[in-house]
Amino acid sequence: MLHDWMKQHPTLDQDPVSGFDPDAVTVSEWVEIAAPARVVWQVLCDMPRYNEWNPFCVRAQSTLEMGAAVHMTLVNYAAPGTLVPNCEYICAFEPERMISWEMVHSDFWPYPARRDQVIETTGAASCRYISTDAFLGVNGIHVFRFAGPWIKRAFDDSGRALKARAEALYAAEQGA
Repeated sequence: MLHDWMKQHPTLDQDPVSGFDPDAVTVSEWVEIAAPARVVWQVLCDMPRYNEWNPFCVRAQSTLEMGAAVHMTLVNYAAPGTLVPNCEYICAFEPERMISWEMVHSDFWPYPARRDQVIETTGAASCRYISTDAFLGVNGIHVFRFAGPWIKRAFDDSGRALKARAEALYAAEQGA
């Protein structure tokens, strides 16, 4: 998860462009899922079907290769009834464990961020899921204060929807 990533980048907190502030991280609720991690992973990686289950990210497209773009259409929780295009880049990919993408700092968009989606196996047919969004750099805390609450709501909604989708797929797989 993000903390593992931070251990690999111990000086990041001193970087004004991409620096990490633990107070500028949105963390979803943990969602317990009655399906194996492989099923949850399958749902997360089946981006063309996001519109069938994900209430926040209604469109997603990517090759899921390291560095590849993730083109998304997001429901704007800050302005209900509107959609927002978003493009981030794959920065971590550990099958059945974690997928992450980031928005890098640029002169056009000085608001870098990193989203981690983590699956933790809890049994042969169970796992749990959490999502975090770290807002990085000197602007991170301001972005967090503005967007953190609605992003948490969006991530919580998505986690519950992921649970429903994965459990339904697993039940169908089991012939239930």
